[in-house]
Amino acid sequence: MSSAPSFKRLPRAVREQQMLDAAVKVFSRRGYHAASMDEIAEDAGISKPMVYAYLGSKEELFVACLQREGTRMTEAIAGAAAPELPADERLWRGLRAFFGFVGAHRDGWAVLYRQARGEQPFAGELAAMRARLVEVVAGMLDHALRAEGREIAGTELEVVAYALVGASESLADWLADHPEADPERTATRMMNVAWLGADQLLNGVTWHPSAD
Repeated sequence: MSSAPSFKRLPRAVREQQMLDAAVKVFSRRGYHAASMDEIAEDAGISKPMVYAYLGSKEELFVACLQREGTRMTEAIAGAAAPELPADERLWRGLRAFFGFVGAHRDGWAVLYRQARGEQPFAGELAAMRARLVEVVAGMLDHALRAEGREIAGTELEVVAYALVGASESLADWLADHPEADPERTATRMMNVAWLGADQLLNGVTWHPSAD
């Protein structure tokens, strides 16, 4: 009798998601270089040739993981707040969605934020995703401010968005290492740190160093 494994036939889209789920877990656990296609295939319950046939080389598979997790994260944030809400409520809901995503997808965050940063060409993929996220945050703030009859220069808005994204990424990395931490409570902490300053800056209040 043959001992070759048999695999249940599934729609291609379902099978690809199954492979990506397994790949994200393995890349998170092992890192890009130490991860093997054999382990990914085993975790997915499929053959290694099938992984290559569906998603290509290990590099292509890693990029596919980055793109999926980045898209999920960005869509969660963009869809979290209704456009008619005031600026602080939109930012709060976006932060809650962001930290909720990290809390629910710690492996995905590890791949996005830790594994991709120091590896080329993945660092470029990560930079592009961060730029899209900054664009989403800046757009949320701009829309809310315009609804209130307020407007600030595009550069100032971009600076605020970059600062919020960067600080949130750092705190999200802390959250990923603390499974006991509550994502919503973490979002509240970030809101308290960020908004008290951002609100004044968006209203044109700025700090200047004293003259020496």
